Amino acid sequence: MKRAATFIALALLTGLIAGCAVGPNYHAPPPMPGSQQPLVSLQPEIESPAEPPAQWWQLYHDAQLDALLADAFSANTDLKAAEANLSAARSVLEAAKVGLYPQTGAEAGAVRGRDAITDEILEIDGAPPQTIWLFDAVLDVSYEVDLFGHVRRSIQASRADAQSVAAARDSVRITVAAETARAYAQVCALGEELAVARRSLDIVSNESRITSDRHEAGANSQFDVVRAQGLVAQVRAGIPSLMGQRRAALFSLTALLGRPPSRAPLELESCERPPQLAELLPVGDGTTLLRRRPDVRQAERRLAAATARIGVATADLYPRIVLRAFVGGASSQINELGTNEGLTWGVGPAVSWSFPNQAGTRARIRQAKAGAAAALANFDSVVLQALKETEQSLASYGAEIERRESLAEAQTDAERAFGMAHDQFLAGSVSNLDLLTTEQVLVAANAAVAGSDAALIQDQIAVFKALGGGWQRAKMARQEHR
Repeated sequence: MKRAATFIALALLTGLIAGCAVGPNYHAPPPMPGSQQPLVSLQPEIESPAEPPAQWWQLYHDAQLDALLADAFSANTDLKAAEANLSAARSVLEAAKVGLYPQTGAEAGAVRGRDAITDEILEIDGAPPQTIWLFDAVLDVSYEVDLFGHVRRSIQASRADAQSVAAARDSVRITVAAETARAYAQVCALGEELAVARRSLDIVSNESRITSDRHEAGANSQFDVVRAQGLVAQVRAGIPSLMGQRRAALFSLTALLGRPPSRAPLELESCERPPQLAELLPVGDGTTLLRRRPDVRQAERRLAAATARIGVATADLYPRIVLRAFVGGASSQINELGTNEGLTWGVGPAVSWSFPNQAGTRARIRQAKAGAAAALANFDSVVLQALKETEQSLASYGAEIERRESLAEAQTDAERAFGMAHDQFLAGSVSNLDLLTTEQVLVAANAAVAGSDAALIQDQIAVFKALGGGWQRAKMARQEHR
């Protein structure tokens, strides 16, 4: 017993001298080799190493898109849920900070009945037991002396958790920005495809009428007429599908804006041109990418929280000391609670320590260390995922640019071929089949270019989403992410 007391005294003395929390101090993991290099898939002719702006959608100079993003940020339900989660995490942090300060409690009560001690005293004096009022009031103050950092490490873990949830909120904001821009661009791109389909319908309908007129004049066969009419029906059949897709995209946008379908922005159906980027796409480099992406920050903060929890678990190996003091009174007369007759008080330390059986505590320490190791591996995984997504989106964007250029050349050639076939058909130097073939090629070329425009804007938005911009707000960088 004497040896245990000596050990406790030495442990307390060591804690007082050291004055620091047990467990590892957190240091952010070093950058993964090669992660801070220029992006591999950057193409100088279409992309710039300049930093992308926080509000990347403003590069399109589209007032309608800017207004939609503002609405989405204020009304999106997923973003509201993320804000609520952040508020809850901050509340947990505030609760953890309470451990730094003395805890107070007050209790007062009144009971009518018999008290065993009072009855015993009366019995000694020969008096009968009495039914009396018993009053008591006590103020209790306690303070944990955080010698080994149990409270401080708990606060560190809660703070890192709150910062992790803030990063998760920022990730939702990025998704909302990208998906809102994507849905708007899809509505406009489908509007372009519809306009192209209707122009194609006008072309083939006109040629069908010419074929019918020539047949009535004896220049064509009925077979040529039926074949031309079949192409008209084929082109017309694609229009309802495009209209349905545009309406579906519009409802997707409506949900992102936090509105029911009855409040869909139907005025957007007049849009027939997706947003255009009038400059090189700014992409930055690997260093700024990882600093910008909230999912990387979220993984890093989770690692910090897991490291702090090693200290929380390790502190349980050592005694916990609480200084307590109380003052109050207990009396059968309420006016005697504060007098010497009813006064009660006390002050002193309380020590709690699980010793020598610490197997459970050491198991929790091993568990916390394993959690930190998993968090580190997850951090590396998130970094690789961020780099992979960015490189993939840049590669897809570059490939679609090249595809769009080739399709534009094919469209120009198809227009020239159709013009020549039309003139020669009227002159009787080419067959109806040749004219029909050039019509089909032109219709396909026009549809392919419009489809590539739709794919191109989607690829651009995918690049911006992978780059991680869109979460920053005026005060956020100064207050929430220090």
